[in-house]
Amino acid sequence: MEILGYVFSICIGVILGLLGGGGSILSIPILVYFFHLDAVLASAYSLFIVGVTSFVGAIPKYREHLVSIKAALAFGVPSIISTFATRKWIIPAIPEVIFQFQSLILTKRFLVLGTFALLMIIASLSMILTRKEKKTLAAGSRSVLTIVEGSLIGFLTGLVGAGGGFLIIPALVFLTSLPFKRAVGTSLFVIAINSLMGFLGDVLNYSMDWPFLLSITALAIIGIFIGNRLTHTVSGINLRRSFGWFVLVIGIGILLKEIFLPY
Repeated sequence: MEILGYVFSICIGVILGLLGGGGSILSIPILVYFFHLDAVLASAYSLFIVGVTSFVGAIPKYREHLVSIKAALAFGVPSIISTFATRKWIIPAIPEVIFQFQSLILTKRFLVLGTFALLMIIASLSMILTRKEKKTLAAGSRSVLTIVEGSLIGFLTGLVGAGGGFLIIPALVFLTSLPFKRAVGTSLFVIAINSLMGFLGDVLNYSMDWPFLLSITALAIIGIFIGNRLTHTVSGINLRRSFGWFVLVIGIGILLKEIFLPY
């Protein structure tokens, strides 16, 4: 199982390079189900893996003018603050058993993975059901909504330990009207800063297995170069819909696994 985990780690980068998000969709299940890490620690490791890999992937996107710094700052700053606060103070305060009534038990693991799966399903539907790409930037009246959305996604990113690409990309497309491929590049930049700030909160709370963490990250970086090359061969609309279906399938799979086979 661990050998498969290392092989699939390359796919983390491929998905990030190709779709501008979704790395955590693979990294968290890989860390939990293949390497048998605790869900909260896996979410911390995922932030580092996805953050570093996204930063590497954002560099060629920036050179190709596929990163909107203005949109990244408007969306990313409130998200970064929210992510760090959530990982530093809120996550450590959640008890292992949140609620128990007879045989019904709500655990911290299920809260993290269940919320993660539900967010994936909701985000996937917005990508699948939207058929047209917007071409113009949104009006200035959406600035407040962008800040609110960024803060909310930062909280959810901190809660589930996901880079948030599957949430950030739809938000960038619908709130700033970026074309999908530019939203992909901008998302990588936001994910990198967002994830690494969230991980900083974890470093202050947990002990990290750095050799293991760096080895997975190195494999993911190899994958992102592959994904960046592949992205030039597929249209933005096809990428968006494929991304949506991919997120939907994985989200349903995780939810069913945690309900019926939690351990």
